[in-house]
Amino acid sequence: MKEEDRKLWTNRIKNYRASGLTTVMLDGKIEISNNRAERAIKPFVTGRKNFLFLKSPKGAQASAITYSIIETAKANNLNPFYYLTYLFEKLPNIDLDNMEELDQLLPWSESIPENCKIPNKE
Repeated sequence: MKEEDRKLWTNRIKNYRASGLTTVMLDGKIEISNNRAERAIKPFVTGRKNFLFLKSPKGAQASAITYSIIETAKANNLNPFYYLTYLFEKLPNIDLDNMEELDQLLPWSESIPENCKIPNKE
């Protein structure tokens, strides 16, 4: 590698690192790493090969909806098994056109039963 190419790349790396670090330092809400995002998509990566065996677009859509519900439940500190059980018990008995009733089933709703919630470790 030529000397001027080496200097060019060295400067680019320094500028990249400085700009990223400056952004993190200026905005305290930004996380330094993307580990949380990486962990959140891991089930999709694991299931990617399984998706090849879905026999129809409706099957793929059902899988995507299921993954979405489970990951949203996890993100809201809910036990996915108990939350899905709760949904399966409640959904057949409500009017699906009533948005207020549907809002009560969302994972961030205050009306979610305590048995669905994962206790905080303190």
